[in-house]
Amino acid sequence: MSTIPFVIAVHGGAGTISPDKPNEAPYHEGLQAALRAGAAVLEAGGSALDAVQAAVQSLEDCPLFNAGRGAVYTADATHEMDASVMDGSTLRAGAVAGVNGIRNPVTLARTVMDHTSHVLLIGEGAIRVAREHGVEMADAEYFHSEERLAQLERVRAQGAGVTALDHSAQAMTDNGAPIREDGKFGTVGAVALDQHGNLAAAVSTGGLTNKRPGRVGDSPIVGAGIYANNATCAVACTGTGEHFLRACVGHDIHARMAYRGESLEEAGEAVVHGLLKEIGGSGGLVSVDAKGNVHMPFNTVGMYRGVFRQGGQPQSYIFRI
Repeated sequence: MSTIPFVIAVHGGAGTISPDKPNEAPYHEGLQAALRAGAAVLEAGGSALDAVQAAVQSLEDCPLFNAGRGAVYTADATHEMDASVMDGSTLRAGAVAGVNGIRNPVTLARTVMDHTSHVLLIGEGAIRVAREHGVEMADAEYFHSEERLAQLERVRAQGAGVTALDHSAQAMTDNGAPIREDGKFGTVGAVALDQHGNLAAAVSTGGLTNKRPGRVGDSPIVGAGIYANNATCAVACTGTGEHFLRACVGHDIHARMAYRGESLEEAGEAVVHGLLKEIGGSGGLVSVDAKGNVHMPFNTVGMYRGVFRQGGQPQSYIFRI
């Protein structure tokens, strides 16, 4: 049976690092490590689903990104993490929201998909599944970061109801009005096409700094922050979650390709620079289609992103090329 060249793309959030932090090297290292983790699975003939899970787990383990170990604090100085996976060959999906103490939330999302009849589990119910199936846990100290805690205090100082979209500085009021835009949106994600022609996507996030406990964004919502369908594409989003939810970004890109015959690039550009921007949404996404085309649009100053094609080397970017 003939195979096709694999490709994997990842993102570590949209926006840019603060101008007073010129050292971009650690971010490139984190992105490329994730690409290598996913590519190793694909090179061995593994599935796109296993590859995106491996890539996102790598990003969750890196404290630079707002997912897993690097998750930001809620208004109660706790952690509530969301994650999801979707298999384009079957349209099966698994997701968790509002979980804590889970070392790799994307692993738990995969467990929900593989070992329950559900798609989305939240809070204690999701954590119970983690315990039942031996998903690795971690204590509060593992997730603790003085930098993240200091960020929470800075956001709190800006007034009641203010949240930050990034561990750096992006902040907004409860009604979504921006306070300043000099940070990056902290969600991580991956999409892949494997050698068997199957697509998959995975997303993970710590959410918003100082968010209300119980807040859930687009990351664990199929059709909003994530979507994968072998007939069209795989999509993993990052940005202002409430807007991505309202625009159903992931599914809209699929629908434009499936029903209007648009290319991956045409669909992505129309959504990210069209509807999403029109309703006030900021961010971007990584996507790949069934032919291996990759598109990584964003309407912010930059987006942490990278791609690895079979036979090549991992390439990572922050600003526009």
